[in-house]
Amino acid sequence: MGHVQTLEPGEFTLADLDALPDDGMRYELVDGILLVTPAPLPIHQTAVLQLASRLLAACPHHLMVFVAPVDFRPNGQRSLQPDVLVCRREDVGAKAIEQPLMLAVEILAPATRSKDLLLKRGLYEQAGVASYWIFDPEQEQLTVLELSDGRYVERAVVKGSDAFDATLPFPVRAVPAELVG
Repeated sequence: MGHVQTLEPGEFTLADLDALPDDGMRYELVDGILLVTPAPLPIHQTAVLQLASRLLAACPHHLMVFVAPVDFRPNGQRSLQPDVLVCRREDVGAKAIEQPLMLAVEILAPATRSKDLLLKRGLYEQAGVASYWIFDPEQEQLTVLELSDGRYVERAVVKGSDAFDATLPFPVRAVPAELVG
């Protein structure tokens, strides 16, 4: 019979994370605490695919677009999985991306709303992620934050059929209403 190891909160490591099964759950690590998120809803995945396809179509060759699950490991105690991310091609490692991202995108869902709005915003800011987009599919609202002097500043909030013309990480247009349908 196998041995089950239990860990106290705050003791989980990247090695423990790497040993977890590929079971369809989304596992992230923040300073020794394991965060587990269930499979996303269809509206969430629709927004992920719509946004990723727009980013991919406009992405210059020296950058890459990924959708979760892809690990962003800004340090030895954190592993995050943005719903969509953009990074430099040379920053992609065999297991994870360890350099600051050009863009992290989180699509809000009832199970992840506070984590995305509060926790991840702070973690991406600390990690030097150049731009953080938060999309609320229920409200058809895109909030765009950009790093300025080490802090996120709100660059835009667009709703419905209003367009956001990004320059960071590269020129691309996002229309919230088009991301959910």
